[in-house]
Order: sequence, then C-alpha cells, then structure tokens
Amino acid sequence: MQRIPLSIVPAVLIAGALTACSSTPQDPTAKWTPDRLYTEARDEASAGAFDKAVPLFEKLEGRAAGTPLAQQAQLEKAYAQYKSGEKIQAMATLDRFLKLHPASPATDYALYLKGLVNFNDNLGMFAWLSRQDLSERDQKAAKDSFESFRELVTRFPESRYAEDSRLRMQYIINSLAQYEVHVARYYYDRGAYVAAISRAQTAIKDYKGVPAVRDAMQILIKSYDALGMTELRDDAQRVMSASYGDGADQEALTSKQKSWWKLW
Repeated sequence: MQRIPLSIVPAVLIAGALTACSSTPQDPTAKWTPDRLYTEARDEASAGAFDKAVPLFEKLEGRAAGTPLAQQAQLEKAYAQYKSGEKIQAMATLDRFLKLHPASPATDYALYLKGLVNFNDNLGMFAWLSRQDLSERDQKAAKDSFESFRELVTRFPESRYAEDSRLRMQYIINSLAQYEVHVARYYYDRGAYVAAISRAQTAIKDYKGVPAVRDAMQILIKSYDALGMTELRDDAQRVMSASYGDGADQEALTSKQKSWWKLW
C-alpha cells in the first residue's frame, strides 16, 4: 500500500475542508438587519405561510436578543406555530416567554394565546360524532385552555382579551359538562348503571349552574331506578323537582332525552 508523504497531508486536509465549506448551504438572511427579518417574517405570516414565518422569527429572536423586538418575535413565532398546527411547540414557546419575561406588558396576550392553542371550538358539538368510545376521550386540552383563560381574567381583568376569554371559559364549562353527561348516557344505554351514576354525579358536582346538570339529574334518577336503589332515586327526584319544577322527576323516568347535539 502506497504511503502518502507527510509533506502533502496539510494540503489534502485544507482541500477537504474547502470542499466541505463549499457544499454548506449559505444562509440568505445572514446579512439581513433585524428590521428586515421582522418584515419578511410578518409578510410570510400575513400570506398564510406560517411554516416559513417560524424559522424567520427564530432567527430574529436570536439576533435581537435582549430587546423588545426579540420578545415580539417570540410571541409571533408562537402564533405562527399555533396556526401551523404545531401546538406542542407553540406551548413550549409561550411557556418559555412567560418564564423569561414575567413582567412583560404582553403577558396577558401570552396567556390568551395559551388558551387559544388548547381551545377546540368544535368541543361542544361535532366532537361526539366519531365512533370512538366516548369514555376514552381526553379532555385535558380543554381544561388546560380554561386554566389559561382563568389566569388571564384573574390577573388582568381589564385586558382587551378578558371579555373574549370569559366567553370561551363559559363555552368550555358547558362543553365539559355536556361531555360528562354524554358519557353517563353512553354507560346508561349499555346497562353500566354504576358507571353512569359516577359520571352524572361528576357533572352535577363540578359544573353547577349549567344546562347539562338537568340531563345529569335525569340519568342519575334513571340509573338509581334501574338498580332498585329507590331511596337514592327518590332523594334525587326531590332535588330535581325543587330545582326544575314539578313534573321534572316524572319526565326523568318516562322520557328519553333527545341528544343535545341533534338538530333534527
């Protein structure tokens, strides 16, 4: 095997390094100012190209570190990630922003955006139309969304985002209560009366004052009746009658409630 003379080794190494450098893609934004980066990122986001906007906001965040523009880049990157469907990344960006800038004047917006990331505006109706076992659905995102909105309205009651947050909180509460009722009905229809009672009680205990509580009371009464637990059934009937008027208890035993999401 022929040996390479030591005198030419450095030249070989230099040539290899030059070849490697020449194959490295150039960053077209390398000489852009922070202002141009921001403008380009905003243009991409405005055009709906959020996947292109995200890396530009990331570059801006690094180049403008320690300035208000870097904070703005973080928030707009989170929004672009959210709109791109990258919810986990958006939440990580927002959590980092809140940790690094706890006194930022944009804290209310960061909390609002956290709520939006986890908010599902189909939660209350069409989420039930799939064939998935309803008892297996995960409501964690909806609850996390509620907590973000609640923190916002608690800490910043006069925020421009507070009123919309309150409306979304009410929507989430109604939807979560309906979820518990729907699962309770799912169990009742399959003869799993103990499970139906448990879910109905959860709706009654955790979501006071929402329309779904009446449906939960009806399922509770019918489940007690099916199990022959007459004393508990009668107690529930009295509460039902006191809360919703005479005849409500009889309706619970004799009528089959139309599914809340059916429009026909």
